Amino acid sequence: MSHQTGITCSDALKNSLAKAKGEHQRMVQVFIIDEKLELGTAQDAGSSWESDYDQLVLPVITDARACYILYRLDEKVNESFIWIFIHYVPDKAPVREKMLYASTKSTMKSEFGGGLIKDEVFGNIPDDISLSGYKKHLASKAAPGPLSAMEEDLKYVNAQEGSRADISVDTKHDTMKSVSFPLMEDATDALQQFKNNQLNYVQLSLDITKEVINLASSEPTTIAELPGRVPTDAARYHVFRFDHTYEGDRFNSAVFIYSMPGYSCPIKERMLYSSCKSTLLEVVESEKYIGIEIAKKLELDSGEELTEDFLLDEIHPKKNLHRPAFAKPKGPQGKRGPKRMIRKGEGEQ
Repeated sequence: MSHQTGITCSDALKNSLAKAKGEHQRMVQVFIIDEKLELGTAQDAGSSWESDYDQLVLPVITDARACYILYRLDEKVNESFIWIFIHYVPDKAPVREKMLYASTKSTMKSEFGGGLIKDEVFGNIPDDISLSGYKKHLASKAAPGPLSAMEEDLKYVNAQEGSRADISVDTKHDTMKSVSFPLMEDATDALQQFKNNQLNYVQLSLDITKEVINLASSEPTTIAELPGRVPTDAARYHVFRFDHTYEGDRFNSAVFIYSMPGYSCPIKERMLYSSCKSTLLEVVESEKYIGIEIAKKLELDSGEELTEDFLLDEIHPKKNLHRPAFAKPKGPQGKRGPKRMIRKGEGEQ
């Protein structure tokens, strides 16, 4: 039998492994010595596998020498006990030894019988391969894998909607599109001052705990300062008056900006800001409430885009005045070729 490293079991270890598959031995330690897999120590079971574990495993390891440990559990599969394979390589072990144990691991498992090994544990320090370390390993294996940002969003939406077992043509689907948080008094006052040209910038934020919309800022802001007003770690609503001249005319355009810096915000915050936007705009634009005429609504993930040229293009999109007439494709060039003969039917002249 050939192996990656050419290392095989010694006869003494083969006999010990065959004996270990009985009912008495609990633990077998194996070293690589002179290019051979050799028996280190073997211990019989004394009590349950959990009670024996730390008493048998931890005393036989050192902080400078690698080893393999086979540890028997109390459960059986097809009348055979199942085992844990422990691969222990301390940080202080020589580099060549670490590489040798890593490349010989599959040989060791094959010699013992891979079908009898239930779990494999790797460790650099005693805590990694202790009983508590092994239980942490089991908990980690059982835990669900990490979710992507999109999967996190989907999980949150599903949790909000709940489980719906009865689905039919009459089933109504719940959404969050009409969520409405009230404006606090200082936020309402700031928007009124904006309408009366007393302010040129208002920034609003959601208080998710209290479920209200707060005034975050109302400092005078120039177009050059506007990108710096957009947070990089939190969502915001902005109302900005863009005073500018276009084609000889003066404009005072109110721009509504919804800034959301991507997946750096918690899922709940992203959902609520998106859901509250339409109702907030209704309050801001409606004559019954504030009555600000919004010239342009924007959604951005960064303030870097908010330049003067960008706002000009958004408010006054360029029109393509040159519309070329439809060009009829030219026919084939040169001689068209001979006419085709058409055979007349009976009775035709």
